[in-house]
Amino acid sequence: MPVPVGVAVNIHENEVHVKGPKGELRQRFLEHVSVNVSDGKVTVERRSDDKTDRAAHGLTRTLIANMIEGVTNGYRKSLEIQGVGYRAAKSGERLNLTLGFSHPVTYQGPSGVNFTVEGTNKIHVDGIDKQQVGQVAAEIRNLRPPEPYKGKGIRYAGEAVRKKLGKAGKAVKK
Repeated sequence: MPVPVGVAVNIHENEVHVKGPKGELRQRFLEHVSVNVSDGKVTVERRSDDKTDRAAHGLTRTLIANMIEGVTNGYRKSLEIQGVGYRAAKSGERLNLTLGFSHPVTYQGPSGVNFTVEGTNKIHVDGIDKQQVGQVAAEIRNLRPPEPYKGKGIRYAGEAVRKKLGKAGKAVKK
């Protein structure tokens, strides 16, 4: 895969270091593959054609591609909050959420992940590490997942929640 201008990829023993305009990432790779950087390209080669070597080859290639994409463009996951009185606000690096509990919920993200609150019901999670951005977004969604009867809760942007009917089928006694 080609390395964009402004991105430096270095290999030290069995670890890949990727440095770009947005930051720096490092990742260890398995002994089933070898990683080389030459002529502005990163190549991943497997040692044999075994199933585990093929799997490690694909995994390593994808992880390095995600690292290069992260340090050049970054990653973003968007969340939506739905429900009467449900809202989000940002104070410093913390996220203050009102989710219908008896108390407000405060979420402190790890370093390297930034929050942006748009209005009172949209949260954007930004960072350079794809796995970390996805994990933080999943943790925030897990604070109040969407429920199937009214659809209230935190969901990913564009996520469709299937609604259930509820007690509409109750029989009437005479």
